[in-house]
Amino acid sequence: MHNFKDLKVWQKAIDLAIEVYQAMSLLPIDEKYGLISQIKRCTISISSNIAEGAGRNTDLQFKHFLNISQGSAFELETQLIISNRLGLINDVLAKHLIDQTTEIQKMIYALERKLIKN
Repeated sequence: MHNFKDLKVWQKAIDLAIEVYQAMSLLPIDEKYGLISQIKRCTISISSNIAEGAGRNTDLQFKHFLNISQGSAFELETQLIISNRLGLINDVLAKHLIDQTTEIQKMIYALERKLIKN
């Protein structure tokens, strides 16, 4: 079992979730049950699955939840790209959030590789 609060990737995923939630407040209200809802769910899923996996008994189980977290990170990236292309978030904000998401994707991948080696 790992202490998820000590994992840098979990900390960064929490920071990203806060920024994404703040960015979603800029979107039009008619997207509340569309993109906004979906983006909020997948951004929360990133850190939540890291935490859930860290609480499991084996590294194999942890890796499974990291895979789910990674999928959510790619889902978030896709939805940010769509939001930007629709003109719902500007290029600067989109790039900033996508860069953070990409960094988290790389960190999850590195953590998975580390678990495989153990």
